[in-house]
Amino acid sequence: MKKKPLIISTDPGIDDIAAMTISLFAKKLDVRMIVPTWGNVALEYTLQNTLNLEQFLHTKVPVVVGANQPLVAPMISAAAVHGQTGIAGFDFEQANDDLVKPGLAATLMANEIENSPAKVTLLGIGPLTDFALLLKQYPAVKQNIEQIVIMGGNIGRGNHSPLAEYNIAGDPEAAQVVFHSGLPIKVAPLEIGNKAHLTPEQMQQVKECGSVGKMLYSLFSHIHEPDGDPRIKIFDPTAVGILLHPKMYTMKRAHVEIELRGQFTYGASVIDFMDQGNANSEIATDVDLAQFAKWFINSIKTAEQGRE
Repeated sequence: MKKKPLIISTDPGIDDIAAMTISLFAKKLDVRMIVPTWGNVALEYTLQNTLNLEQFLHTKVPVVVGANQPLVAPMISAAAVHGQTGIAGFDFEQANDDLVKPGLAATLMANEIENSPAKVTLLGIGPLTDFALLLKQYPAVKQNIEQIVIMGGNIGRGNHSPLAEYNIAGDPEAAQVVFHSGLPIKVAPLEIGNKAHLTPEQMQQVKECGSVGKMLYSLFSHIHEPDGDPRIKIFDPTAVGILLHPKMYTMKRAHVEIELRGQFTYGASVIDFMDQGNANSEIATDVDLAQFAKWFINSIKTAEQGRE
């Protein structure tokens, strides 16, 4: 089986930890590089969280230090949801920086892509700052990028502001660069994460998946929905699901623009399903919940086996 070469841009973050865990042990993926960026919390925390996770999982994928702020927008924070360090709910052993590869993220990503025999997929599960810098500084790499898969954006209401989803609102200018790249783009928007939940009973199954399951159970148990819903909503792993198990999703082509000027709509994803002539993305509009839950739990079992 040929594995898909993958570069992950991430801002861990509880659900980022789950998405990385699944990706690192997925039999169809070859994770070449992880680029922690600012996002849910500051870069100093997302970098350390990435290193701590790899130490916990016994993996050795190179880590490249990403952007510490957005291109233009003021920095925002989701520490209220994820905790000050981004991973409230589980105490990882502090890792050293042996896996950190020195150099600028855009340059190191460009080198990896240019030298890859197979086209590389980019997975964006945080603000898209580093991918925007890559595409602007090294546009020639586009010829060796297979696709960009994103968890971000929203068809309807947002979770950062009434009309903007957090990952896109974090760096709207970067998102606009990515959506205008001309590359194939697939998107798991906010609505898919809202739907792709796990019940308390299914979370108990996750907990029973050894050390990895207990770690994720502890992290996700820290999240409490404002409406008191006991189900756990799964966001970033939905993008990994598009890569690994696309038949779980209903995908629709759309033309996507990011609002950059609106006083009350800055960072909003304008997803137009009617403008098929200018479609630049495929948007997940539905997910088979039973299949998703089964896939998620089985993926954690696979990670536990791989860790051992």
